[in-house]
Amino acid sequence: MKTVRQPLNRSNSDHRYGEIDVLRAAAIVLMVVFHLVYDLREFAGVNIDYQAPLWFAIGKASALLFIFVSGLSSGFSRSPVRRGLKVLFFGMIITVVTYLFMKEEFIRFGILHFLGVTMIISPFLLKLSSRTLWGLSACSALLGFWFADQVIGTSLFLPVGLMYDGFSSLDYYPLFPYLAVTLLGILAYRYFYAHRVKPSLVSFQLNSKLTKWLSRNSLGIYLIHQPIILSILFIVAR
Repeated sequence: MKTVRQPLNRSNSDHRYGEIDVLRAAAIVLMVVFHLVYDLREFAGVNIDYQAPLWFAIGKASALLFIFVSGLSSGFSRSPVRRGLKVLFFGMIITVVTYLFMKEEFIRFGILHFLGVTMIISPFLLKLSSRTLWGLSACSALLGFWFADQVIGTSLFLPVGLMYDGFSSLDYYPLFPYLAVTLLGILAYRYFYAHRVKPSLVSFQLNSKLTKWLSRNSLGIYLIHQPIILSILFIVAR
């Protein structure tokens, strides 16, 4: 039987869930930590390997948390397409900036591009049955791992995970396999939040103002943290 998203009333959509704020705040903190380590190595010459297992895990966990929470939050959003276009717009700004300053490794389809696109298509995804979402999640993961071993002669298919020979980018999160994580987030929303019958994923009251602030301002922090870190490193170097 097809499961369709039920619209939330105003009081439910305005309610904030402490566990979701914690996940989003954790993602932003992990991201800042990883980028600080990266910048120290690449721009300050500090002898630290950001590709070591610990730092790699921190960077990847940050991105996966952002993607999962985005899928989870899509069920609460009143205007996912508008929000998606906004995020995608900022992603394109980052594309232009990185092209100007790091032409060889500029960001074609990074985390913001990914999140923007998945937000835009989320109304369609929310209408699919849970069984279909589980199937699409598995197919997305498998397709992404298969694409990773393929090399083609054009950059047109970078958004779906097909790379060309010599491709390099500072940030790359194609739809496959990472759409699988978005779909898992949507499924988490459906099973734990949509009907308010089952308890939420890890329900608790959040009293931390810092955590709430980090969660509410995660996009802004993402956009400004790198210029701030690089400015501090430049000042210290001078």
